[in-house]
Amino acid sequence: MSPAESNSEYDIQISADAEPFPLEPERLRALIENTLPQFAVSKAAVDIAVVSDSEIAELHQQYFGNREVTDVISFDLSDDRQPGRCFSILVNAEQAARQAAQRGHAPQAELALYIVHGLLHQLGYDDNTPEEAERMHRMEDQILERNGCGAVYYRTSQ
Repeated sequence: MSPAESNSEYDIQISADAEPFPLEPERLRALIENTLPQFAVSKAAVDIAVVSDSEIAELHQQYFGNREVTDVISFDLSDDRQPGRCFSILVNAEQAARQAAQRGHAPQAELALYIVHGLLHQLGYDDNTPEEAERMHRMEDQILERNGCGAVYYRTSQ
């Protein structure tokens, strides 16, 4: 039985306002379904919004007071009165395309990295110090490798 089949309930919604490359939504759903059980999350609603540079810059300004383009913004919208977790993850498809070209891998793998990165932020990981960043990036690549994307981030910084 795979992790996604073992007593789990996930509602995963993926919307795309920007799509500079094929998004492979079923692969992204499987990535989330295979990742959450690793962190003892058996019930979750996950909303993924694939956006453009301009959209993420506006949201970055709105929520964090910073107008710069970024790769991912994530929120834990969980409510103690409701069972399970609720995550909202906004990922920048244009940034994924640029970074993938620079790093030499598929933009789908880069987008998967952003989704995992956003999830990990909401599951207790951070990247504020070099040590925290190393721990987070190693976990990202472990998850991505297990899900067929290969090492995306950490291998480039070794």
